Amino acid sequence: MNILLIIADQWRGDCLGIDGHPDVKTPVLDRLAATGTRFANAYTACPSCIPARAALYTGMSQERHGRVGYADGVTWNYPHTLAGELTKAGYQTQCCGKLHVHPPRNRVGYEAVDLHDGYLHYYRTATCRYCDNQHTSDDYLWALRSELGAAADVTDTGIDCNSWLARPWPYDERLHPTTWATDRAIDFLRRREREKPFFLTVSYVRPHPPFDAPAQYFDMYDPDKLTLPEYGDWEDRSRLDRGGRITDSDTGPADPALLARARQGYYACISQIDFQIGRLLEALYADSGGDTLILFTSDHGEMLGDHCFFRKSLPYEGSARIPLIISGSYKGKPAPSVRCDVAELRDVMPTLLGAAGVAVPDTCDGLNLLSPHAGREYIHGEHLNGQLGNHFIVTNRDKYIWFSQTGREQYFDLDADPYERRDAINDPCCTERAAYLRAALIKELSFREEGFVADGALVPGRPVKAVLEHPSR
Repeated sequence: MNILLIIADQWRGDCLGIDGHPDVKTPVLDRLAATGTRFANAYTACPSCIPARAALYTGMSQERHGRVGYADGVTWNYPHTLAGELTKAGYQTQCCGKLHVHPPRNRVGYEAVDLHDGYLHYYRTATCRYCDNQHTSDDYLWALRSELGAAADVTDTGIDCNSWLARPWPYDERLHPTTWATDRAIDFLRRREREKPFFLTVSYVRPHPPFDAPAQYFDMYDPDKLTLPEYGDWEDRSRLDRGGRITDSDTGPADPALLARARQGYYACISQIDFQIGRLLEALYADSGGDTLILFTSDHGEMLGDHCFFRKSLPYEGSARIPLIISGSYKGKPAPSVRCDVAELRDVMPTLLGAAGVAVPDTCDGLNLLSPHAGREYIHGEHLNGQLGNHFIVTNRDKYIWFSQTGREQYFDLDADPYERRDAINDPCCTERAAYLRAALIKELSFREEGFVADGALVPGRPVKAVLEHPSR
């Protein structure tokens, strides 16, 4: 059996047509979901690029892989990785696109990597020990400059890689990084060793900003007709007054027209990826004879203006909920279904190893999602984020949030309020349930080095670090 893992960066869990999104167009992924298994309650436990990918590549929880916030320049050195285990089992393993590890040319177990990590400030400005500056290490950047000259760059739209600005790609679509990653994957299918099964990862940088899809994908969305962001009874709207004019702010834009344009650009990037996945699947079906498991997911979401927030690192649905689809044509494939049990990125490694008949290392904390006995009550998530540093417990019906620096608590009944419009932490009818989830968080944090728990209670204001000194391995 072959395996195709497709990863998008910063793709919200609700941004699929089949999930009921009122605006976004994803016909290719909708077909995959309709003919496979879609996990409606999939989350990332640590919603930013590096810690989320650590969970995906290692199968570990954040307490064990040690990355609980965003930190570049920390060497990746794990005894077992998804790609490494499949390589050892005889798979031909290839990644095309984003890895976001350190050093950047670390292959984390893949036999070969065609690398494009997007624009990473750390690797553009730092003098790295391994000389892995993006100007020399990024394969896509070399390809772009071979076409357009040494001055060409991914920033030629004039948009920062964390901005809410949106502008169509200025060059031919074939030169866009989304197209490039697909091209490299299709070329791998052409030149792969036919006597071996393959594990191919196609990892797109979009819809992570910059929102720069080619113009025809912008044309699919009228910004004046797009659904507005979600707002509730609890957000601090004064944040927009403070940060809404700064183009890389985590509030998003204060100007409604710019906000609509950002949403248009984000959806345009999604539709471009959906189209490119269609290209990839056509090549796959022609190449492999159909015996391929396909898994699509993302590392984290994007708030996209919901509750006056933009970007990620937050415990809310826009940031922490992700898409997760298992489909394809392979022996033992279950009937199409929608699963409501809670899934997380740590589950990808044991799921794919299990499907391939490869032993799952005992370092893995995740579940095999294709097992009939898979299931958990909740996921504990967290992320450093200044005064918004947070921990959360999410189930398939509700969510409890604790902000570790301020002590603020929130509770959302996701069954009744899937867009988190009402903070019910003080509702008498929710007191008992919130206390139950709080106790679950206290249990999860009882042995953490930060000292989040004392005398059976949560302790706010403790010093925190993005990488744990003593992960519980």
